[in-house]
Amino acid sequence: PRKSVQLVSLSFSLGERRLMMATVPSAMVATRSAPASAGRARRPALSARAARSGPQPQRGSRGRARSNWPEPSVVPTSRRACLGLERRAFGRKGPIVVARAAETPDVKGKSSTQPASFFRVRLFTFIGILVGYSCYYLTRNSLTYTAPVMVASKDLGLDVSSIGAMTSIFPIAYGMSKFVSGVLGSMMSASRLLGLGLICTGLINVCFGFGSSLAWFCTLWAMNGILQGVGGPCCARILTSWFATEERGTYWGMWNIAHNLGGFMAPLLAGSAAATLGWKWGMWAPGMIGVVVGFILVLGVKDKPETAGFQPVEDPGESNESSQGDGDGEEVPESKQSIKQILFDNVLRNPFIWGMAFTYFFVYVIRQGVTSWFVFYLLQEKGATDAGIAAQRVSGLELGGLVGSLLAGRLSDLYIARSKGKGGIVGKRVQVVIAYTIGVALMLLAFRGVPASWAAGQWLCIFMIGFFLYGPQMLIGLCGAELVGPASVGASEGFLGWIAYLGAANAGVPLSIIVRDYGWNAYFTTLLAACAGALLLLAPMTNLKSFTQRKEAKKLK
Repeated sequence: PRKSVQLVSLSFSLGERRLMMATVPSAMVATRSAPASAGRARRPALSARAARSGPQPQRGSRGRARSNWPEPSVVPTSRRACLGLERRAFGRKGPIVVARAAETPDVKGKSSTQPASFFRVRLFTFIGILVGYSCYYLTRNSLTYTAPVMVASKDLGLDVSSIGAMTSIFPIAYGMSKFVSGVLGSMMSASRLLGLGLICTGLINVCFGFGSSLAWFCTLWAMNGILQGVGGPCCARILTSWFATEERGTYWGMWNIAHNLGGFMAPLLAGSAAATLGWKWGMWAPGMIGVVVGFILVLGVKDKPETAGFQPVEDPGESNESSQGDGDGEEVPESKQSIKQILFDNVLRNPFIWGMAFTYFFVYVIRQGVTSWFVFYLLQEKGATDAGIAAQRVSGLELGGLVGSLLAGRLSDLYIARSKGKGGIVGKRVQVVIAYTIGVALMLLAFRGVPASWAAGQWLCIFMIGFFLYGPQMLIGLCGAELVGPASVGASEGFLGWIAYLGAANAGVPLSIIVRDYGWNAYFTTLLAACAGALLLLAPMTNLKSFTQRKEAKKLK
């Protein structure tokens, strides 16, 4: 329904001031929060042309629009208020028409018009997905810090190659699951799927502790990878449902620290439990926590405001993808897009999505190579006496990643704000990714050269590696989301995640063979080569424009 606005026309008629009130449809005037337009009329009353086209901006002698006259906060009702408004807004050369909506739309979306209970439910939802995805990472990294104790156990008969087989199977299963979940997961409730997935992955960890053969371990860890793939796309859907566009980036960065919280808890909980109580407890303890948190997610978290009895934070009509329908050039609404349009037309045909994906590949080679093999490197080369001490030193990786990812998002936002619309938004974030990747390479060299007797120096180097490594991980995912429209974000994130975890798979068996046959120098050379590959892929994308920028540029044409 059209809203109504009151047009206050202040005019002079033979020295007499009159207040003329008229009501017209709001479609005839702009009612945004920017200052209302003012027109210079030749006659006291509105002409038919002015009524059809809306108020025109007042222009000076050189034809430039004036916008320095005040906009009243409310429509004046008293004669004194009317005269005061007239003195401030009325020029010598004619009356000014002031448009004021009875209900002005908020440029910040509908979140500001929600009741107080909405923000309480939204806060609980955000904390839920933050803690929930942290537990996903806890049950995902439990094997990394339990593996050294498993290798040391003579009853299991495992070696480094056996651990490499398990760590290679997981990312392949996880990447495929994440890809499929991103495309097809919209058919289910995001909060229930998130909670049920966490319950199942917790049970997998518990069952893992009852096994004793390599086949049992590989099978369960592949199942864990399949179940882990639903976590990321579900959290992304919940975030985009509860937070409007202008605040989504901030909360995306805050949610991203779940990677670091879960990774930080894993060595302290799984590693310490495995070292003190045996390798089985290194799997059981994270699994039990995952089951409990999963039930809380299923019972308490709502996947979107409508399911909690609130209005959506954005109008459905604001999220149309610019995919072509049947060749007629019309925009296809998000709810009517086919899987082919979402996946192929909007994602796979975008060459920059492929560039981001292969950059992600190299970043995850480095990340998985660091998380999977630093414990062994510390035990063999840097003087760590047992797996528990090595795990404590590696805990600095996730703590540094938490700080680095938060700062990377903030730095990219500041860089974009200072550019004042010049250049591509995605390109600005890519430049921050390049700087962080150079930092990763430098800190890998520093960690290789730190003395074995300097434990504090080792922890600091690992902290800085995490600082520089998790910034690109967060920003590349955000760049992939900004390169496509709202309807294709899930498919884009799923595709990027699939390629990324193919890179993580290459940090399993291939790196284990490199370490076993060629030593740790070849291991660090491989990680540095991955940094170089990422930099080469990022170089052509330093001025890349976002989907919104491309859409606005298309409108101007």
